[in-house]
Amino acid sequence: MVPRSFPILFITSTRIGDAVLSSGLIYRLAQEMPDARFTIVAGPLAAPLFENTPNLDALIVLEKRRFGAHWFALWKRVRHRVWGLIVDLRGSMISSVLKRRKRAVHRRGAGIEHKVVEAARLLGLEAAPPAPFLYVDEARLARAMELTAGEGPILALGPAANWVGKVWPVERFANTANLLLGPDGPLSGGRLMILGGADDLRAVDELRRALPKERVIDLTGQVDLLTAYACLGHARLFIGNDSGLMHLAAAAGTPTLGLFGPSDERLYGPWGKHARPLRGPREFEQFKALDPELSQTIRHMSDLSVDSVVEAAAALLQESEHG
Repeated sequence: MVPRSFPILFITSTRIGDAVLSSGLIYRLAQEMPDARFTIVAGPLAAPLFENTPNLDALIVLEKRRFGAHWFALWKRVRHRVWGLIVDLRGSMISSVLKRRKRAVHRRGAGIEHKVVEAARLLGLEAAPPAPFLYVDEARLARAMELTAGEGPILALGPAANWVGKVWPVERFANTANLLLGPDGPLSGGRLMILGGADDLRAVDELRRALPKERVIDLTGQVDLLTAYACLGHARLFIGNDSGLMHLAAAAGTPTLGLFGPSDERLYGPWGKHARPLRGPREFEQFKALDPELSQTIRHMSDLSVDSVVEAAAALLQESEHG
């Protein structure tokens, strides 16, 4: 007798960071429902994160179109199936026009709640929110082993972000690397891993020159997201701006220090036992007062000092020493 399957339509976020933060729900569903079959819908940037999901029937890339036409295109692709469960983190109306047994649709809450908890609330798991988790194939795991092979601990840095206002100056990343990896630093003799997209190649030139070439693992624009995730699992510490890379590092279990200014760490702080946000002297509300739409071309992060980052990094290293 052929076992019955339980089809799940899982509509996740467009942004990489948000998609990572909700990924624990897929892991929990896969663990607790062996007969689950997944159809995952994500934006073009986030979709590759889910290509190794077990029991994956389809990975649908939802590209935004004018007048919401992308939702109609999605409806045409998925309307012929009776879904056991529809999980919609985009809060759309599509689940109301599809055949389904159950649905869980995101609704914006009134209070301030971390995105991991907010996602977990859809399935009634907010008391013990599933931590972010991504599936990685053996080929990428082996490639990560090759890229990170060598002596000494790895300090991974993510100096880019999707908006200039969230970017800590690259020269401060370079100074931080020198202090942590230098003769008197807590990662003395270690190596520097640099991560980012192809658009960040020129922006990290100064950071690339911070250490001798043989001590630098420059992955900027060189690896896909899941390979970067696998490489981050070999790092002793990650420091980076509030970005998708920061959430990948925390999801990989790497001690993670996320640098915050004009974004709210109460919502988007790195999630994990050894994951910590750090900001300068100004609270998020002060940035909102200066830049209400959080869209101006202002380098908001300039008041976060190198000394503060190095001190917090050293404390996190010590705290996670036996982790």
